Amino acid sequence: MTEPVSRFPVVEPEDLPADLRERVDEIAGKSGFVPNIFRALGHRPAELRAFLDYHDAVMEHPDGLSKAERELVVVATSGANHCTYCIVAHGAILRVRAKDAELADRVSSNPWQVELDERGRAIIDLALALSHDSAAFGDPDLEAAREAGLTEEEIWDVGAVTALFAMSNRLAHLTALRPNPEFYLMGRLPRER
Repeated sequence: MTEPVSRFPVVEPEDLPADLRERVDEIAGKSGFVPNIFRALGHRPAELRAFLDYHDAVMEHPDGLSKAERELVVVATSGANHCTYCIVAHGAILRVRAKDAELADRVSSNPWQVELDERGRAIIDLALALSHDSAAFGDPDLEAAREAGLTEEEIWDVGAVTALFAMSNRLAHLTALRPNPEFYLMGRLPRER
């Protein structure tokens, strides 16, 4: 018997409202499978819709951090939060976007000590400062990011991605969300020609 996707009810894409079914089908068309997060959140369509809207606004924004840098923040903060689903799922996306088969594993296992270039280190340090002890977050954290060359828009991006995935990590913990097996190999093996 296979493990359940979630502790709570799950919904298959064909049972979602039409607008959500279209969005999930589009994502599944690109990846080749339906990520389990959509099955888990699908039993509360309004929340899935809001999650997708905010996710797209934060993660698909054309300016500021690159898509790979956004995924770097997700993997680092999810590693710090011990969120298996987000480490596995977004680790796969980071491997693909960064074209680096090892980066996600290094970042998720110890985001505080992973060796990165100066920009990557500044991005991760800012994200970890906000995610690890948000009550202590303040001007010194922002100044360090600025001194490392991050713009105000990029700093906002780091904060927005960190905040979104703080919520996502906690939903994954609540639901005991299981990563799709397909995520584990994405970006690790050379593509067959």
